[in-house]
Amino acid sequence: MKTFPQIGKIAPNFITVGVFRKRLGRIRLSDYRGKKYVMMIFYPGNFTSISPTELIALSDNISKFRKLSTQILAVSIDSPFSHLQSLLLSRKEGGLANLNYPLISDLSQTITRDYKLLTEEGLALPGVFIIDKEGIIQYYTVNNLLCSRSIYELIRIIESIQYVKKNPGQACPVSWQLSSFKNSQQYDPILYSHPLRSKHYFRDLYSSKKT
Repeated sequence: MKTFPQIGKIAPNFITVGVFRKRLGRIRLSDYRGKKYVMMIFYPGNFTSISPTELIALSDNISKFRKLSTQILAVSIDSPFSHLQSLLLSRKEGGLANLNYPLISDLSQTITRDYKLLTEEGLALPGVFIIDKEGIIQYYTVNNLLCSRSIYELIRIIESIQYVKKNPGQACPVSWQLSSFKNSQQYDPILYSHPLRSKHYFRDLYSSKKT
């Protein structure tokens, strides 16, 4: 039985080879501790059907992640040379040219195994781990191999994690969005994590609605 890394626990550290801007170099997860959030996006492999669509969309939205002080690390069990080859190919050729974050090589499958994403058949499942500046896992998901992930939902999750850290005692209700909350917080009730205080939220929200 697989025991997944736990929310609220330190993310498994690693040192491996990454490729960024067509250059190979060593990448250590712990180097980001105290500096940035890290979003590790695991994908099955280069030149698969779904992965390029996700990786390109992440790259095209890199400014949003940088604004949230979040470093993207894309991890697969491919070799560094396979990563390099994918970065040399244009998007219309199924490649990842001009990618704005590193591709991490897990050729030994150690990282994928530590994060419990390696199947018995040796396939790497698509997973996402969001790690805060203290190196603590705050969120993770695992997907079906044929189902893509929403870039905008990942941004929303990071925003919500950072919001509750900056506002102790508050919580983010269903479909919470930072942009809409900022624009309407003078009108919308605030949800508090304390069970007694949360009653005010439900009273204010549903007092004018049919229950």
